[in-house]
Amino acid sequence: MEERIKHWRQQLHRIPEIGLKEYKTAQYLRQQLTMMGYAYEAILDTGTLVYIDAHQSETMAFRSDIDALNIVEKNTIPFKSEHLGCMHACGHDGHMATLLGFAEWLKDHKNELRYNVLLIFQPAEESPGGAGLLVKAGILEKYHVKGIFGLHLMPDIPAGKLACRQGPLMAECGELHVTVRGQSSHAGLYHQGIDTIMIASQLIGLYKSIKVTSISPLEQGLLHIGMIEGGSANNIVANKTTMHGTVRTYSDDVFKEISSQIKKINASMENIYGCQIECVCDPMYPPVLNDSSLYQQFKSIAFQDGDIELKDPLMLAEDFSFYQTIVPGIFFYVGVGTPTHHSGLHIETFNFDEKYLMRGLETYIALIQNIEL
Repeated sequence: MEERIKHWRQQLHRIPEIGLKEYKTAQYLRQQLTMMGYAYEAILDTGTLVYIDAHQSETMAFRSDIDALNIVEKNTIPFKSEHLGCMHACGHDGHMATLLGFAEWLKDHKNELRYNVLLIFQPAEESPGGAGLLVKAGILEKYHVKGIFGLHLMPDIPAGKLACRQGPLMAECGELHVTVRGQSSHAGLYHQGIDTIMIASQLIGLYKSIKVTSISPLEQGLLHIGMIEGGSANNIVANKTTMHGTVRTYSDDVFKEISSQIKKINASMENIYGCQIECVCDPMYPPVLNDSSLYQQFKSIAFQDGDIELKDPLMLAEDFSFYQTIVPGIFFYVGVGTPTHHSGLHIETFNFDEKYLMRGLETYIALIQNIEL
């Protein structure tokens, strides 16, 4: 099994594709599943579902994301990405290989199942959030899913170890897009213009102050501006400046408060400077919230010596959270960090040893055998 999982992962690593365009990836997955004897259901063009009917009233779902990132790979490996500018830099190739391994195990243990099983090979986790699209399509209701499980490889966790926590595990996230429109003038006639670069610089400081002035110190929140662009020449007052960033919290109420304060700040700056500010700050993914009852079972069933119960959640985001808005679920990390493989997620040198995928497979098997929904 370890060799098969290694082969699947390396073959999938060669053909990375961005969200909702994972055509080669879907074809490969469907070929492997068909060879195992499964019938599959295509959804969202590149999504693939496999339903294993154990003649039970309830279903357990297991999910893998399948998309990659627009990153130029810099690894020197025999199975390097064949799609220039696209790379599995977030471990989704490993997630898929693990779920294929689980499918292989399940085909020989159908008579032992206490629940029906739904395997979800989901497109577009990175963007625009394929999990949300599948939830809207009603697949959880269609297959009577009562609990869902998923994993993510994590280079910051020692290889072969699990890490998880109950409650918040990952953040709610949203994209912040701001456009400030003003008036051009020569820098020598500065008073005749409306300087959008200066206004944008003030906005950043005021946005950053929201955490201190409007959010309880017991709550966590992050607002980061990652891109800013404005101006056309060194001696011209910029009539337009754009900023792009992210807002992340573990609470929908906190996210709404940050968004509300941003709108108030923008209105105040418009009044002071006579500029126009266009702003979008909508939530993308809900927070990943691990069900407390399922977590206690998960910990008892899956944890081994050296596994990690996380004290704090991460400010990363994951669209697995959409499933958890409908049914209880557990999302957990599988460590792949070693002295050789230590590049972070979304880095052009991210890589891992496939043997650690077996820990994910072993966990899925333990869950289907022991957990009570």
